[in-house]
Amino acid sequence: MKIVVLTGAGISAESGIPTFRGSDGLWEGHRVEEVATPSAFQKNPELVHQFYNARRRHLLQKEIRPNAAHLALAEYEAEHDDEFLLITQNIDPLHLLAGSKNVLAMHGQLMEARCIETGKVIPWKQDLTIHTPDPDLPTRIGRLRPNVVWFGEMPLRMHEIQQAAQNADLFVAIGTSAVVYPAAGIVEETPATCQRVEINLEETPQSDAFTQTIRGPASIEVPKFLNRLQR
Repeated sequence: MKIVVLTGAGISAESGIPTFRGSDGLWEGHRVEEVATPSAFQKNPELVHQFYNARRRHLLQKEIRPNAAHLALAEYEAEHDDEFLLITQNIDPLHLLAGSKNVLAMHGQLMEARCIETGKVIPWKQDLTIHTPDPDLPTRIGRLRPNVVWFGEMPLRMHEIQQAAQNADLFVAIGTSAVVYPAAGIVEETPATCQRVEINLEETPQSDAFTQTIRGPASIEVPKFLNRLQR
């Protein structure tokens, strides 16, 4: 069986990672245009760095750990021979920390930095500033940015995601709001024969596209669903 899983902010919220995007449209008191776009980085890179430095430090707190949903997905992948692709919209490392192997982070990873000149990606846990040198070339200063996809940028590996969706036998969306595209449209790429399952706290704009909807916390409902799947 070919299984494609898509996870969103809801799965990580249970591990203590706030979604940051409030009902007022602000992230941590900032408009998205101020901290999460390429033009924002060009205009005020220090502010953008400060915003993501705070998020990175939060991820590094010892209490931020994978929850039962992350662990159940990793366990299922490890114990079954199914083709298993885990696509995540989240920029945290919790799926990797849980032990998932075939993870496609379509919005990048905050624990990585990327050189805006060469495109080189490196692991990164420290703060970034406009004065941060490239560790491989210290004379290059301030050319590193968080390796995350900003609004106005194309998510990563979309062709790979589309192909996986088109060949899926089972598609499971977990903790996604289904309002951010192109992630929200992945379910529509799956074939008519695909079983589509949505696990979320509440209904989403794409709920009608799924053959089964499960309401409840991911940490409870994901392990239960995967246990039933193994029978």
